[in-house]
Amino acid sequence: MSEKVTFPPLSYTGWGSISNLKVEVERFQAKRVLLVTDPVLHDLGLTQKVLDPLKELGVSVDIYTKVVPEPPLQVGEDLVKYARAQNSDLVIGLGGGSALDLAKLAGGISTHPGIVKDYLNLTATRKITKKGIPTILIPTTSGTGSEVTNIVVLSLETTKDVIAHDYLLADVAIVDPELTISLPAKVTAATGIDALTHAIEAYVSKGSSPVSDALALQAIRYISSSIRTAVYEGENKEARIKMSYGSYLAGLAFFNAGVAGVHALAYPLGGLYHISHGESNAVLLPYVMGYIRSSCEKRMKDIYEAMGFNSSTKSLQEASYLCINELNRLISDVNIPLTLKEFGIMEDSLVGLTDDAIKQARLLARSPLTLEYNDIYTIYKSAFEGRIVEGVN
Repeated sequence: MSEKVTFPPLSYTGWGSISNLKVEVERFQAKRVLLVTDPVLHDLGLTQKVLDPLKELGVSVDIYTKVVPEPPLQVGEDLVKYARAQNSDLVIGLGGGSALDLAKLAGGISTHPGIVKDYLNLTATRKITKKGIPTILIPTTSGTGSEVTNIVVLSLETTKDVIAHDYLLADVAIVDPELTISLPAKVTAATGIDALTHAIEAYVSKGSSPVSDALALQAIRYISSSIRTAVYEGENKEARIKMSYGSYLAGLAFFNAGVAGVHALAYPLGGLYHISHGESNAVLLPYVMGYIRSSCEKRMKDIYEAMGFNSSTKSLQEASYLCINELNRLISDVNIPLTLKEFGIMEDSLVGLTDDAIKQARLLARSPLTLEYNDIYTIYKSAFEGRIVEGVN
């Protein structure tokens, strides 16, 4: 059986790889660049890593900093309107997943008619039909993998939706761990668990393949062995390098295999309660994996071993239970709350969350265990109460 595997056209990875930006801007013969970035990064001066080489080339730069975490649809609409007015010939995204997603939106949708809402997965009335403005994406976190995927995520009133198309793939990704050194511990933890979730969900996804499996397992090895150090010793170069590569590989893994139940249930937490995407995934990861455990015992044993543990004397069932325990421990160790209750979510909100999560059919279809309405509600309730509940395979 043939399998489609997609990678972005070009990636630079490793410490100091931002030095390749200048040659790429020259290759595109850019004269006017739209830089989409987080306002905090601009205030901290990190944007100079991009602005200095552009200045050397004599390139005109428009800096757009109206980037917010978990960007609402209106933020995307405003950016596309702005991008259409600038007549840029290159878009550069610098920052976390929100900045990178918005940069993809600016590059991909601004050359198309209509508004952003017309292209959302759940409400689409138009299709992306052509490649937009060339885009270079430069992450400053180790988490979302947005620099190597074709997805843009936007928040709606109570949930999230996506635009997904291969024309949204960046032309160049520059993944430089040196840019993550100043990342605060809380953001390091949330984005790191986000990347780990990408790798785990890709590995158990019904869309997995030998290629995505190899990427996912190596990502799990890198992230699980370095995230605690990266959180508590932010300037540890080795930890930041491993986290950077782990996030990058996890992004490639889930881009090709897809994510599933964790993300489907996490979207309403971000949309309704504005919990960061990383924390939304983290608080649900053990409960979703615990619920679907019986449907992927062998793969959970593999995950447990990739996290650095020897399970040669354990049965598949024993190793899969140990995997759940270790996920719980890891999330706790990086100071992310382990229950929905700790995020201030009330029990009477669980029905509304379930109503929104069940709409994420694109994601739920990849779960190795079919998740229907009652299953989703049960998982939310278990995450609220802080106890693992198992589904029936």
